[in-house]
Amino acid sequence: MTRDLTLSIDVGTGSVRAALVDRVGVILHIAAREHDQTVPHFGWAEQRPLDWWAGVAAAIRETLAAVPDARARIAAVCACGQMHATVLVDEAGRPTRESAPLWNDKRTAAVVADFERTHGASAWLAECGNPPTPAWPGFKLMWLRDNDPAAYAAARTVLMPKDFINLRLTGAIAMDTGDASCSFLMNPRTRRWSETMIDLLGVDRAKLPPIREPIDILGSITRAAAAETGLQEGTPVLVGGADYPVALLGSGVCRPGLASDVTGTSCILTLIADAPLFDPEICNVATIEGHWGPFVLLETGGDAMRWARRAFHDKALGYDEMTKRAASAPAGSDALFFLPYLTGERLGAHRNARAQFFGLGAAHGLSHLHRAVLEGVAFAAARHLRIMEHAAERKLERVIASGGGARSELWLKIKASVYGVPIVVPEEPECGVIGCAAIAATAIGRFSRLEDAAGAYVRHVNEVRPDPEWVEVYARMQPVFDKLYAHAQALYDDLDALSGATRPGHGKEG
Repeated sequence: MTRDLTLSIDVGTGSVRAALVDRVGVILHIAAREHDQTVPHFGWAEQRPLDWWAGVAAAIRETLAAVPDARARIAAVCACGQMHATVLVDEAGRPTRESAPLWNDKRTAAVVADFERTHGASAWLAECGNPPTPAWPGFKLMWLRDNDPAAYAAARTVLMPKDFINLRLTGAIAMDTGDASCSFLMNPRTRRWSETMIDLLGVDRAKLPPIREPIDILGSITRAAAAETGLQEGTPVLVGGADYPVALLGSGVCRPGLASDVTGTSCILTLIADAPLFDPEICNVATIEGHWGPFVLLETGGDAMRWARRAFHDKALGYDEMTKRAASAPAGSDALFFLPYLTGERLGAHRNARAQFFGLGAAHGLSHLHRAVLEGVAFAAARHLRIMEHAAERKLERVIASGGGARSELWLKIKASVYGVPIVVPEEPECGVIGCAAIAATAIGRFSRLEDAAGAYVRHVNEVRPDPEWVEVYARMQPVFDKLYAHAQALYDDLDALSGATRPGHGKEG
């Protein structure tokens, strides 16, 4: 029987999914199983790795049952997964603690703050390519070492979520370059573990798994895994990748000059470059095809509209109606600016940044306010894109948008006009699934390069071009936005002092 299918596995934060993809990149069937996130303390976020495995096995069985002869038709399996969730396993591959801290777990905040006080950027930036943040597994390992020493001591190795699934499928251990590059422990020049960072963080070198390329064949489905999943014993399984770089590939963002704008609650902006960009406010992830993806994250993307809906309408007005009102205001909102830092910033010296409207006048109404919110996120995103574009010494050619923000035609047109380049949207929103399929198809020889597989599998729709009149307006406004951003920083500490002084118990009693 012809092996004309590939199986994609995506271990997300809310669910795991398994999907069968055909030779032209069409998803034939996708099955999902949800899993819980536990919050044992404020700021913590954990999940049980065995829940991921149970969900993966069930989703695979459902998918195999939905497509005729699927079991015998699968040529290869490729998984991607949420990044940074730190799984400790023993010699038998069993988790040494029931739950793993996730990417959004903030328990390491104090560890990171102490590291930043002790070590300047010159000690770590070129060695790991990323600024410190509580998300990185390197800091999670430090916390586990100090706060759960029994589990740490019992661990043979540390894995990311898709690596744990791969271990259950094949019995083999590895971590791909994408997950490793965002661990705070990998040297971006050598793509190997950095002895300097290992020493700075004081983690056990022996617990770090081999780093391999996503396209490498890790192993094959074992007899035990075949019994649990229904897959055919001996089916090849790839190393796979971290979900974000896999989704970049699956959206067609796979060569220098292309950028990704993923706007959900937050906004993640990635510019594909030949090399990492060493800047304390820029993160770097190794991409699937061998380039680098310098990226920044705006804490407030789509959440700005959610805030406006709550603040201005007490949630009584829908987003479509808000967008219609925004569309009725002129480009530039009659010189009204919105700085979208409602929850601060992820990186840099001003993580306590605040949001603000600037330029309000008596003639402004709700339509102006709503449009200014959309434009403010676009200006903030463009500020970061220009920094990355300048550092990469390469002009931006096109942006590929995904996430909930890609469903707003007005917002796409605003962004295209602010960025000054066309924006397109992938036809298939399951970019992680398509990325896994492209990796698998290349690994088994259907394509000679990953870029060729992405070109064949990814189809873009809805090209939104910059509006020439809007481009002119926004080009005059962007420098003013940048000045506002810089000048407001002097006031953030003052605002912190004021908010502290006005909390209950901080003021004088009358």
